[in-house]
Order: sequence, then structure tokens, then C-alpha cells
Amino acid sequence: MATKMLTIPSRGLENECKEIHDSWGQLNRLVLALATRTRIERQQMRKTYEAMYGEDLVKRLQEAEESNRSEAAAISRRLCAALSLWMLDLHEHDAFLAREALQHDDTNYKALVEIFVGRKSSQILLMKQAYQARFRRLLDQDIINIDTPNPYQKILVALIASHKAHHADVSQHIAKCDARRLYDTGEGSPGAIEEAVVLEILSKRSIPQLKLTFSSYKHIYGHDYTKSLKRANSGEFESALKMVVKCIYCPPNYYAKALYGSIRGNPTDKGAIERVMVSKAGSDFDDIQKAYKRKYGNELRDAICESIPPGDYRDFLVTLARKMN
Repeated sequence: MATKMLTIPSRGLENECKEIHDSWGQLNRLVLALATRTRIERQQMRKTYEAMYGEDLVKRLQEAEESNRSEAAAISRRLCAALSLWMLDLHEHDAFLAREALQHDDTNYKALVEIFVGRKSSQILLMKQAYQARFRRLLDQDIINIDTPNPYQKILVALIASHKAHHADVSQHIAKCDARRLYDTGEGSPGAIEEAVVLEILSKRSIPQLKLTFSSYKHIYGHDYTKSLKRANSGEFESALKMVVKCIYCPPNYYAKALYGSIRGNPTDKGAIERVMVSKAGSDFDDIQKAYKRKYGNELRDAICESIPPGDYRDFLVTLARKMN
């Protein structure tokens, strides 16, 4: 049965935690109890639940996700996975996503890029600490040691280096110089793009500085830098770089496209919808929703209702979309 969108009256966290404890097996009640909560409220509920029942609410949700592996329970598993992500602290959430991305048969580079592009250096540091504490591994080394090196890996290693550097304030002069270097090594030369130059820039500049560089490129040359990556001799590196540049330069458009593909069943990134909606809650999701409507002529919540079968999973996603309006 689908969840009715009601707001639970505030009766104290103890009462709500008791209701959650009594709701296992009834996912609609879990959605009602958790989906509308702020990050601070979710952290408080997690602590209160553990104090009352001696178990971590996130771990309980993850166990519920793993308890039924039948094909018929696939939607319930996705909901439990999304709810567990929803309850995690930001750095725990990113650490969990990073580990999950690396454990895929095909590494989910998009999820990793979104983390390193979308977070501040201080947040990346906390995420790495959480990753090491949880998985007893070093995230940087796990990325460097990916079995089959490829362009995404090279770019990620550069972004890792960028977050370790000490950046000065954003500089218009540096942005213009880097834009010209990108032109000279790309569409301004007859051969293939010089990867070393691009990787050097990515490794030495902050994300805000890179964003200004791509804006300067458009101002100087009259078109987006990504257009220069669509030349006939473009290869895998250019394709990976184009995705990363879009994520840096215009996040709302990038995430709107990711949501659109996931809602329509893109097999290459099925988890994008819950990953994006949970990750971007409370930050710039309003801009993402506006970009979605502008690009695809439909409200995000309406697209979710049209494409995902009725039920608790859909209700959770719709609640997030409404919450972030």
C-alpha cells in the first residue's frame, strides 16, 4: 500500500523512536517518520534510538535491506538503502557511497566524481577519515589501485591532489591563463588533447577556481569548453573530462540530466536518483529542480510519479522533492 503523505505531530524523539522500532516490516511508517526530518533531527533520532534500544538505526536499516534478496523485494531494498543513506552524517554518507562505487563490478566513477567535485576540502578530509574508520582502508589508495586504470581514474587522482593543495582566493588572472592553456592544448592545436596539461590544472586548482576558468573560457572563445571536447579525434579521456567539467561548471544541469536518466531507467547508473536526491538535500536542490523543469518541461516530482510504480519507495522520493522546494 502506498504511503499517505501526512505530517506526524511532534511528540518527542522518544515517542518517534518507539514508533520506528515498532514499524519494522512496515516501510510506509518508516517513510512517514524519517523523510521529512532535517539533518540535525535525523542525527538526534539516531542517537536517541541507539540509547533506547542499544542498536544503530542505520545498521538496522542496512540489515533490513540485506534480509530479503528476492527479486520481488528489489524496490523495498532500494527504499531501505535510500533511508539508510538519508540517516547518515554527511561525511559517513559520502564514505559509504565511495566504498559502494568502488565495489561495483564496473566502478561507478560518476558517484566518486560527484563527491570530489561537490564537497569542500574540509568535508573531503572528514569523509576520508570516516572511510578509513569504517572500512579500515585509505580511499586515496583504493582509487589509485583500481585494477583497470582509465581516464576517470586519472582525473580523480588529480582532484584528490587538488583538495590537498593550499589554495589562495579565486583569481580572475589565473582563470584566464588556464583558459588559454586549455585552448592551446585542445582546439587550438591540430592533435589530440594534451592530457598532462589538463591534469596539472585539475590537480592545482580549487573547484571554485576551475569553475571560473571554464567561465573565462566561454567568455574568451565564445563557447563552452566542453564543445571543444567533441572533436572528431576525441577519445575516452575527452569523454570523461566532459562529464567532470559539466559537474564542475553547471551542477544543476548536470544533476538534472542524471536524475532524468535514472528516472527513465538508465542501466548504467540506476542508483543516481536516490544518490542525488539524498546527497543534495538542503543544499542546491532547488536549482536542480528548476533546471530539470527547464530542460525537460516537467516538475521532478511529477516525473517521479509518472515513471516509478506507486508505493513506499516512490512516496519517499516525492517527499524529498517536496521537502526541498
